[in-house]
Amino acid sequence: MTGERNPLGDYVRARRELVTPEQVGIPVSGMRRVPGLRREEVAMLAGISADYYLRLEQGRDRNPSVQVLESLARVLRLDDDATAHLLRLGVGAPRRRRPRPRRETVPEGMAKLVAALPLPAVVEGRCFDVLAANALATALSPRLVPGANRLRAVFLDPAEQALYPDWEDAAGGMVAGFRQSVGTDTDDPRFIELVGELSLASPHFSRLWARHDVEACEGAPKHIDHPQVGRLRLNRERLGIGGTAGQTLVVYHPDPGTDSAEKLLLLASAIQTPAAPRNTTTGEQPRVHADPG
Repeated sequence: MTGERNPLGDYVRARRELVTPEQVGIPVSGMRRVPGLRREEVAMLAGISADYYLRLEQGRDRNPSVQVLESLARVLRLDDDATAHLLRLGVGAPRRRRPRPRRETVPEGMAKLVAALPLPAVVEGRCFDVLAANALATALSPRLVPGANRLRAVFLDPAEQALYPDWEDAAGGMVAGFRQSVGTDTDDPRFIELVGELSLASPHFSRLWARHDVEACEGAPKHIDHPQVGRLRLNRERLGIGGTAGQTLVVYHPDPGTDSAEKLLLLASAIQTPAAPRNTTTGEQPRVHADPG
């Protein structure tokens, strides 16, 4: 088994280290050498043998039953999203040979919808690559442009980080949502490339990734400190796009009649103001002459 990947073992070990003995009713006396629960404590609480649990963590047994996984989820205090992720890791469908990766293409109708929406709108791929964005989304953040990656921007770009007054929570939620989005498809070349890059470039990402948090990417309010219009409170909606391999339409909208709604209108009017035409030969603004009469 040396060198083989073991996502199930990695996951239960990471979650085990986050559960304290006090949370599961185990009395503590003296110093403990391990963070969280010991392996034998998890096994005892889940009703399985310590040897069997050890084999699961080490990847020497990769066919646990649903009942065993649900017992582990209970002991590890997993919520519904995290439990579903654990079940996918343990009893997911057999993997087929991966076809050569293809470029993600936004359906034509969806691209037209994004461009026409009067709200900031973006299409994201499974690895949070920006596949399409309208002008108001780019005005909200210059990193919301096709070809950018949301994770890379949030962890590596100080200007993007400055937009979020609650950056720590935003970053943690994005990593958990990324793991949920990818699921068990961890041999995806794009996934491997992105996780490797961010793990090396961002210690904060590396720490969050090691936690194995899983969270569904759903609608939620977002606070943004915009450099031009100030603080905004926007509702973020995420809608799956049918007929695609995990693409998502993301739309930001304010509550009607709020200060944020007025600021978003101001931002929209700023990008709709036509620029003065440039001289097609020199690229300079045309001169304006006073009327001699």
